[in-house]
Amino acid sequence: MPAEAKVEASTARSAARSDTPALTERQEARRRRILHASAQLASRGGFDAVQMREVAESSQVALGTLYRYFPSKVHLLVATMQSQLEHMHGTLRKKPPQGETAAERVAQTLMRAFRALQREPHLADAMVRALTFADRSVSPEVDQVSRQTTAIILDAMGLENPTPDQLSAVRVIEHTWHSALITWLSGRASIAQVKIDIETVCRLIDLTSPPAPRD
Repeated sequence: MPAEAKVEASTARSAARSDTPALTERQEARRRRILHASAQLASRGGFDAVQMREVAESSQVALGTLYRYFPSKVHLLVATMQSQLEHMHGTLRKKPPQGETAAERVAQTLMRAFRALQREPHLADAMVRALTFADRSVSPEVDQVSRQTTAIILDAMGLENPTPDQLSAVRVIEHTWHSALITWLSGRASIAQVKIDIETVCRLIDLTSPPAPRD
């Protein structure tokens, strides 16, 4: 496998494990409280319910401190999405998918993640809207969401060294999954349609698998 492909896969996994530069234990606890408050407010009322002053009060931090961690509500909600995906990743690892092929395992994993978001539609809508609104200033947070999603897919594939073609397929799958979230949240796609789209795009994994060596 080319070195750059190994680096890309390794980077996706390692970056997904840590979404911020090294923080002190106290700072990390404060950050977790902020993200928890953001998720709670979004769960109750969606994007508009997440007001920075209310987040600060709920997480017991000064408003100025909150803005040092997250310059805007969009920054905060995209980081909340990364945090939710990280938690979801841990849950998925405890019960890995059982499909026979990498494509089946990835499709199962993404549909499990999708259904987890389905249980919190207001939260899902708030996070996806923030991701849609994000400009270049939010690139670090958006990159973390992408890397976390990639790490989830790579783990489901169960391949230690994916090929460059497989990594390309992973990116297409990631884009399709996020697009499916948007179309479902907007009422333009049913869960059944989402499942078909996810299963279809996941076939790219098997199509890009290297041929088995000949005897």
